[in-house]
Amino acid sequence: MAWVFLALAITFEVAATSLIQRSDGFTKPLWTVIVLLGYAMSFTMMAQAVKVLEVGLVYAVWSGVGIVAIALIGVLFLGESVTVPKLVGLSLILAGVLVLNLMGNQGSASA
Repeated sequence: MAWVFLALAITFEVAATSLIQRSDGFTKPLWTVIVLLGYAMSFTMMAQAVKVLEVGLVYAVWSGVGIVAIALIGVLFLGESVTVPKLVGLSLILAGVLVLNLMGNQGSASA
């Protein structure tokens, strides 16, 4: 269930970040409330995930997947550019998330 909470946290964060431009620097009250509620829900879900999963893993996955998702949304829907450095950076972020998930517990000491 912790992974479901983490997936929800990522979804809320990506939605809030995708809509932040609409708040126009937090000058539009409705969009400001929607964005802030999205972030609040994201952190609420993340707080549930860290009850079971390590906080470093949760934060790395949350931020890494969020960064990649926002970059893709920016390119696909917001007219942002695609550059080689951007693609390389996003690939490195994804690789880091994969390494943490696939090999993150190797070498950890048990108490």
